[in-house]
Amino acid sequence: MKVVPNLLSLFRIFLVPVFIVAYFTDHGEIKLYAIIIYAVAAGSDILDGYIARKYKASTNLGRVLDPLGDKLMLVSVMVCITIDGIIPIWAVLIAAVKEILLAIGGYVMYRISKEPMPAANILGKLSTVYFFIICMVLMIFRSIPNHIATAMISVAILVMLLALASYVRNYINFMKSR
Repeated sequence: MKVVPNLLSLFRIFLVPVFIVAYFTDHGEIKLYAIIIYAVAAGSDILDGYIARKYKASTNLGRVLDPLGDKLMLVSVMVCITIDGIIPIWAVLIAAVKEILLAIGGYVMYRISKEPMPAANILGKLSTVYFFIICMVLMIFRSIPNHIATAMISVAILVMLLALASYVRNYINFMKSR
């Protein structure tokens, strides 16, 4: 059973290029296929987390693949809706920098402690869910005025930055305990 969550995470990673192709080949007002692919990816994320917790099937590989799949999909969605002019480019840049900082911090923590990666905290999960909802809304209701779309993504980025601050606090506490 330990392999199932990892396979779901790999499936989600595989869906990233499929989403991008679907997004840019669907010329309708609503990017229906892209939205379905994004929803399937989100569902696989929920399912792999559920299986990993219920069956104690969490692995170090899964602790890398799961957030990697989430972040690749999220950044891909943000890049696509930025190219479409729905959100400003600074939103993607902030999200990408945050993910790079988290990856570096996680790698450093692992190199120092040799312990498995810690699980995501509640703010990180909330941030992921909120970004999913906002991006879905922006893909479905593409005629939302730019200033409202920017305000929506700004709130999502604020939640994301709060999650980053929480991870930084945990990292500082971890470094102090060493």
